[in-house]
Amino acid sequence: MPRAPFNVLVYPYECLANGGVRYAVLRRSDEAWWQAVAGGGEDNETPAIAAARETFEETGISVEHPLLELSTVIPVPVIHFEENQLWGDELYVIPQYCFGALFRNTMLVLSSEHTEYRWLRYEEAQSLLRYDGDRTALWELHSRLLGCGPRSLGKQGL
Repeated sequence: MPRAPFNVLVYPYECLANGGVRYAVLRRSDEAWWQAVAGGGEDNETPAIAAARETFEETGISVEHPLLELSTVIPVPVIHFEENQLWGDELYVIPQYCFGALFRNTMLVLSSEHTEYRWLRYEEAQSLLRYDGDRTALWELHSRLLGCGPRSLGKQGL
């Protein structure tokens, strides 16, 4: 399938009985850094459909609840993708659309793209992430799940 010129980032999360939230982060097998589920769109997929597919491919769990679409859209230079020659010489940056995915089953079955995963509280997950955009998306998701307005948490954890 041809690679579409966009990427998705999906944070699996679970709501705890005490009102807290935990987030899954996955360790990449090639570079060993931590991230959320990430991958590219295929053919004519929408970002939401690509996000659900990538989540299943990388965690072994089907998305049962509607994805929480975030406002965070991260620009990614095309040079980070092998398929970039398919997109022409005028495209320099593709969007990475971000989502949250509610999980009830916290036992993940990882694809070969990752070596391990951890379910962590917000602060712990933030501290492991490599990229600012990934941290921004997690901050937005966490703020939304807590019912906080965009300025309620301030710069905590960014």
